[in-house]
Amino acid sequence: MKIGVIADDFTGATDIAGFLVAGGLTTTQMIGVPDADAQVEADAVVISLKSRSNPAAQAVADSLAALEWLRARGCAQIYQKYCSTFDSTPTGNIGPVADALMGALGTDITVICPALPVNGRSVYLGHLFVGQDLLQDSGMRDHPITPMRDSSLIRLMEGQAQGRCGLVDAATVDQGPQALRDRIAALRADGVRYVVLDAISDAHLATLGQAVADMALVTGGSGLGYGIARAVSDGACAQAQDAGAPLAGPAVVISGSCSVTTNRQVAAYRALAPTLEVEVARCLSDADAYGAELAEWVLAQPQGRAPMITATADPARLRAIQGEHGAAASEAVERTFAAAAGRLAEGGITRFIVAGGETSGSVTQALKVTGFAIGPQIAPGVPWVRALDKPLSLALKSGNFGTETFFTDAQEAAA
Repeated sequence: MKIGVIADDFTGATDIAGFLVAGGLTTTQMIGVPDADAQVEADAVVISLKSRSNPAAQAVADSLAALEWLRARGCAQIYQKYCSTFDSTPTGNIGPVADALMGALGTDITVICPALPVNGRSVYLGHLFVGQDLLQDSGMRDHPITPMRDSSLIRLMEGQAQGRCGLVDAATVDQGPQALRDRIAALRADGVRYVVLDAISDAHLATLGQAVADMALVTGGSGLGYGIARAVSDGACAQAQDAGAPLAGPAVVISGSCSVTTNRQVAAYRALAPTLEVEVARCLSDADAYGAELAEWVLAQPQGRAPMITATADPARLRAIQGEHGAAASEAVERTFAAAAGRLAEGGITRFIVAGGETSGSVTQALKVTGFAIGPQIAPGVPWVRALDKPLSLALKSGNFGTETFFTDAQEAAA
């Protein structure tokens, strides 16, 4: 096994799995830490955790369990995967998990690079940009769980991890892999533990991948994973994607993300397909019963475009919901979606198109899927995946990914 990925949510896991396949590595995605006797034959294994918003101690424990499973199979490199918008609170969980993995691996330096230029995420002079906006000026500033109010990756890491953080700037990256390795070595000699890597283009990712391909631990988004995959493979797509191609059958759209991008996608799709808004108060009163009711509504819709159930809200409405119900609202909505997903599978739905990392985790766990084969990409970072152990296909979309027509595109890609 060349690369073992520990991903902090389910959409992030499918995101990097798709890019590893595109970079030339056979890849399997597992849901949660596999059983000790589980056998997986692949160049890369991606372990999907739901550790982005857990208490830090739980995120660390889950990540170390994943690390133990990967090391027991001789994994050459560990990759800590987080979102391209570095979703975390001021105290974690990215930093605490990175500290723990470094300690377990006995390494004293690693790199930080969430960049994914194809989706508008770039790092320049250590600052994270979303398109032309600094992270703190993007829609991520209003995220309901991990609002991002600082764009400096150096400040973010030094605030949530142990030790100092340094920078390899774009000018150094432009000089090639050896210059980058030399800069990392100099920072290490100076006592730096974390090194932020600038990346504003796919060419930068290719250089970074060559430079860090032999590090024991790497942390970043799917872009750096793609760069490493290209460096350690022959660059051709080594895995035929037929095994992960979407199944035929009825579909549903479940949208829980409140990102700016998903708001646009929901608005565009609402005009095309039956749509039902989730009532937060009912989620709070009885999530299981309400989830079953939502599922029955979906199953009663006529054949055609997939019906949509959505809790996506614009920033003003989201603030109002949070002001009235607090964090309990998000948790209740996720429990409702989980209940709905289980009933929908029982009712014959075979294709689930899901928006939002937390929602994707809730739906996948409710469906009791153990792992995925990776299929064709619908949009950069969003492949169709097929369950290894049951007749289900899923498109798990990070809130910020995809074009305005994503929900339609996903169905057309599965036609």
